Amino acid sequence: MESSAPTDVMQTGTIIEGVGDELVHAFGIVLVLALPFVIAYFNSRNQATTEAIHPENEQRVYEARQRLGVDTETASVNRQQQQQQQPQEQQQNGSTQLPPARHRYSTDPTCPVCLSDLAYATETNCGHVFCGNCLITYWRHGNWLGSIRCPVCRQQVTLLLPIFREVDHTTEDAQAVTTEINNYNRRFSGEPRPLMDYIHDLPTLLRHAMREFFTLSGLVWMFRLRIIVCFLAALLYFVSPLDIIPEAVFGVLGFVDDLLILLLLLIYVTIIYRSFIAARAAAV
Repeated sequence: MESSAPTDVMQTGTIIEGVGDELVHAFGIVLVLALPFVIAYFNSRNQATTEAIHPENEQRVYEARQRLGVDTETASVNRQQQQQQQPQEQQQNGSTQLPPARHRYSTDPTCPVCLSDLAYATETNCGHVFCGNCLITYWRHGNWLGSIRCPVCRQQVTLLLPIFREVDHTTEDAQAVTTEINNYNRRFSGEPRPLMDYIHDLPTLLRHAMREFFTLSGLVWMFRLRIIVCFLAALLYFVSPLDIIPEAVFGVLGFVDDLLILLLLLIYVTIIYRSFIAARAAAV
């Protein structure tokens, strides 16, 4: 009589053999949350070294400079002199007179269009900073059929974010620039865009959204509630054993599913912020 022996092999149930699921999940969450900061880091390195106008936009920028009355050669010389003087002034004064660094990750203090100090600084959704009036002139007189493309990186600009200094908010010029920015956002912030553009916009839009989320005069409570509900839903999805692609069955593939859900959550938060900007522009 043959003795019956168990033929089933004990399943550990872990995603990666020998590694706890908690560690794998924690690593994945940190990886996805770090993605916007990694993109921002490489963007800031590129912007710190090259703020040159894209060759395809040189003609439009040249026309904008003529409209603004900018002498390109004189402005280029002045810009080089300013760049040489800035390190010396920072060493002497111990600080800079530019807008607070937390407002943007571009380290260039000059506008790529007029080659002068930033006036009524305005940031695009791709993270480049220009003078507000320069961007408006570039848009109004550039013969665009729709939204403009960034003069530096050629990415589609569907959102303009004013990052004025405190002393600029009360001037009449600032109000005029703000009105034009609201007009632009109202017209183009809802345009359909490819997925990669949403990913490229994550560092800029998440930075602005989180800053307004934690300020009393920032996001209205309805938008705050939507963001909180999104994060709670994602948290419940992670802790729930019922996944679209369960890790216990598909292993690492199921873990990638969780990462994609988290990435989609971040993208949806930026979409919520876009809708808030559009609603605020329409209300003005």
